[in-house]
Amino acid sequence: MKISNLIDSAGKMLKKHSPEILMGIGIAGMITTTIMAVQATPKAILLINEKEVELKVEKLPPSEVIKTTWRCYIPAAITGVASIACLVGSSSVNARRNAALATAYTLSETTLREYKSKVVETIGEKKEKSIRDSIAKDRLEKNPVEGQTIHITNTGETLCYDVMSGRYFKSSMEALKRIENELNRMMLEDGTVSLNDLYDLIGGDMTPIQIGDDLGWDYRSGLITLSFSSQLDTKGNPCLVLDFSVGPSYNYYK
Repeated sequence: MKISNLIDSAGKMLKKHSPEILMGIGIAGMITTTIMAVQATPKAILLINEKEVELKVEKLPPSEVIKTTWRCYIPAAITGVASIACLVGSSSVNARRNAALATAYTLSETTLREYKSKVVETIGEKKEKSIRDSIAKDRLEKNPVEGQTIHITNTGETLCYDVMSGRYFKSSMEALKRIENELNRMMLEDGTVSLNDLYDLIGGDMTPIQIGDDLGWDYRSGLITLSFSSQLDTKGNPCLVLDFSVGPSYNYYK
C-alpha cells in the first residue's frame, strides 16, 4: 500500500472518530492537570515560606500568595485550558453530527410517507394491506418467538409482536385500541407523546427502550393510528403484529 493511501486512510479514521479522540484527550488532560497542580504545590509552598522570611511576616496576604506562586501553576493551567477545548470540541462535533442525522432522518421519513401514500393511490388499499401483511410475516420469520422473552402485561392473552422494539408480549386487540385512544388523548392534551408513553400504557414488563424518548408523535401530524396484522408465528400460533400507519418521528417535540 502506498504511503499516500495510508495517510488518506489515517485521515479518514481520525475524522470519523474525532469526537471519541477529543473526549479521550480531554479526560486525560484533566487528569494530567490535577497531577501537575499537585506536583507544583510543594514548590509553591517553598516560595511562600521564602517570601514570608524575606518580608518578615508570619503569613502572606492572599494577593501576595498569588503573586508569588502563580508561575508554578502555568503548565497546569495551560494543560487544563487545552483539555477543556478538547472536551468542548468533542461536544461540538457530536452536536453537528446529530443535527445532520436528524435532518437526514426527517427527509427519509417524509420520502417514506409520500411513497406509502402513492402506493395506496396506485394499487389501492386492499393490495397495500396485503403487502403490509406480507412484510409483517417476514418480520416474524426473521425474529421468531423461539428463545424470546414474552412480556406479560395483564391486558390479554393474545401473543403480540411490536415492530418498533422487536419484542413479544401478551395483550389483546381491544386493550391496544384503548391504548391508542389514550395516546391520542394525551397528545391532544400535551401536544406530543413519546414512543415510551406507548410502552408505559401497555404496562407490565414492557419497559421503556433507549430511543423511546427521542421518537414520538406531534399533534400536527394527525391522530395516532395503530396498525394490526394477524399472522401465525413460527410455531403456528396466532400472533398480532403491532405497527403504525404513521410511525413516530425523531425530535417530534421541537
